[in-house]
Amino acid sequence: MLTVLHVATINQPVKPDLGYGPIEMVIHNIDRGLQALGHRSIVACSGDSCVAGEHYVTVDKSIGDYWTEDTTERHKTMNMHLSMALDRAMMGDIDVIHTHDVKAVEYIYDAVSSLQVPIVLTLHVAAKDYLLTGAGRRWYKLLSSPLVHCVPISEYQKREYQGLNTEDVVYHGIEVENYPAKKSPDPGSYLFTIGRITRDKGQDKAIEVAKKTGSKLIIAGCVQDKIADRDFFAELKSSVDLFVDVGKQPVNSDYYERVIKPLLDSDKQIIYIGEISSAHKKQWYLHARATLFPIQWGEPFGLVLIESMACGTPVIAFGKGAVPEIIVNGKTGFAVDSPSAMIEAVKCIDSIDPDECRRHVRNHFSITSMACKYSELYQHIAIDHETPGRYSRPLTGYLQKPLPHGIPAI
Repeated sequence: MLTVLHVATINQPVKPDLGYGPIEMVIHNIDRGLQALGHRSIVACSGDSCVAGEHYVTVDKSIGDYWTEDTTERHKTMNMHLSMALDRAMMGDIDVIHTHDVKAVEYIYDAVSSLQVPIVLTLHVAAKDYLLTGAGRRWYKLLSSPLVHCVPISEYQKREYQGLNTEDVVYHGIEVENYPAKKSPDPGSYLFTIGRITRDKGQDKAIEVAKKTGSKLIIAGCVQDKIADRDFFAELKSSVDLFVDVGKQPVNSDYYERVIKPLLDSDKQIIYIGEISSAHKKQWYLHARATLFPIQWGEPFGLVLIESMACGTPVIAFGKGAVPEIIVNGKTGFAVDSPSAMIEAVKCIDSIDPDECRRHVRNHFSITSMACKYSELYQHIAIDHETPGRYSRPLTGYLQKPLPHGIPAI
């Protein structure tokens, strides 16, 4: 079996119960899946993380947000994290380095190339964010290196990165058994939409659909400290009938009766419940009639889709980006092309079998499936890049001086 070093992102801790932290949740699931397959999985991440494999602490705490002011302190934290991750990479026992951000690849590339350790980069973001930025030309050359193996998370994203030598698609996976299962459709229940509050996620379209179908709508999600997002949330406020923070409520066996039902019984139609944890959102997925996913851009994956279906709750989504790859139209939900079509789909949604939704996720988007595909890739590229004497001794002298802040902790 192989030794894999994950260079995590540190926007949030790597753990399973995050409210918003899609990349960190994926890293957690890959680590868990690889550990179950018998690989040695090492995660270089913040000290407030919780991993299945070996925990190599790079900084004490994660930054705590996907969008914070670009301060000197933030730069210092990021540099410390990457320095310590590189320190671990150079100890001479790593077969594959798995990264999730092109900046991490850029930081470690020159040093690890001397050891010929292959680098896997999961492409979490749209191609325009990597290849069409000011640094795009420099990054494109880096990502085209035979040492770097770029993994798209959907066929749609693979096409978006056309011209880049990408590996086969590896879809994100979740542990389906950790999601509660709906027994039957609930025609009298609410519509649910969850995601960062931003125009690209289309919460305004969800409100339009709810009002035109006479449905109650529950909106969940964080508002990041971006001018465009704050402005969009300000626009939404006039259409929201009730603002309530459910995030501090304990999640236990009477959650529906204590938290969800009182809101459903109220005379308020459009309700915003704030940012919620993983435990909370599983309950809101479970009891929803359907999850709306009215995205306004080509999303490269969409964890919301598989999380909702894992609970047996069908999804009605605009068919942009990877949506048509994830939803089985007419069987696990509907992929539509307009608000009017979404309205019509709401009328048909109770025909969807909850068991079919859950089965689809189990068969195509499980942690085991994801981990097996990464394992196959690791083994293939580790053989291709195998160099005699790689593990003879750790390399030294690649950093100006040791940085004592990060410490390894198993």
